Amino acid sequence: MPDVGRRRVMAFDFGTRRIGVASGQEMLGTGQTVAMLPANDGVPDWRSIEALLKEWRPDLIVVGLPLNMDDTENDMCARARKFGKRLHGRFHLAVEMVDERLTSFEAKGEVMAQGGSRDFGRNGVDDRAAVLILETWFNQQPSFAATREPQ
Repeated sequence: MPDVGRRRVMAFDFGTRRIGVASGQEMLGTGQTVAMLPANDGVPDWRSIEALLKEWRPDLIVVGLPLNMDDTENDMCARARKFGKRLHGRFHLAVEMVDERLTSFEAKGEVMAQGGSRDFGRNGVDDRAAVLILETWFNQQPSFAATREPQ
């Protein structure tokens, strides 16, 4: 695995109908949307995930953890953790969980600000939420936070 600060990281926004995917390089600290994969009651198409992992070759995977606003966990947290464990078990990559509170809300706001469709049921924002999850993770890394200018 590359040194800390030089890793390729892939993020997943787990959902029961869709799973958003983003990728980025730790050195840059930014992510880009990769895909929105369909899920059947939270069960992903593992072949599609495998294909993305082969294409993007991440060193680390980050999965969003949808904590409640009071820091407690809910049923979706258990499902997201299970998804993370399955990613690790199937693909033998390190997986880290990151607080994803309000990322879908923020992603919807970005779409609306850009004049995009408000039909989020049909046009999800899960890939954009995955970018926000990834960037949250980047901002939490000591090597990145120490070199980043305050905003």
